[in-house]
Amino acid sequence: MGAGTGSTPSGTDQVNFSWKSSDSVSGTMNASLSDGTIYSGQFFQVTRDTTVDNLSPLWAGWGRGPWGYGWNDWGAGPSFITHYTGRVVANLSAPSGAHMRCNFQLVSPDAGMAGGGAGQCQMPDGKTIDATFPKA
Repeated sequence: MGAGTGSTPSGTDQVNFSWKSSDSVSGTMNASLSDGTIYSGQFFQVTRDTTVDNLSPLWAGWGRGPWGYGWNDWGAGPSFITHYTGRVVANLSAPSGAHMRCNFQLVSPDAGMAGGGAGQCQMPDGKTIDATFPKA
């Protein structure tokens, strides 16, 4: 179990993250926004053993649209699966059905989320959240 913090680049919107590992490469994550909205879902650390089937929950809610551009780490394909060792990806959803997607770089990939990391999340409106996770 662990926690992290985040905010929009301007610092106006604060986010508190909490996570719990299911195993060394996956678990659940919550993101609580300052307006009270809570996004919840799964996270996965992409490893050389990861298959597209393991990541299928990440694609929910992210069909074609303007939010897809500029997110080079987002989409199923061989380079995505094999290239990002040390990356954590997450797809979190709110009760309204809105989705927040995240990708983080781990400090110590062998330690998983417990080793700490940092990255970014994208809100449905395109706003980004810069997130950090200290060593647990």
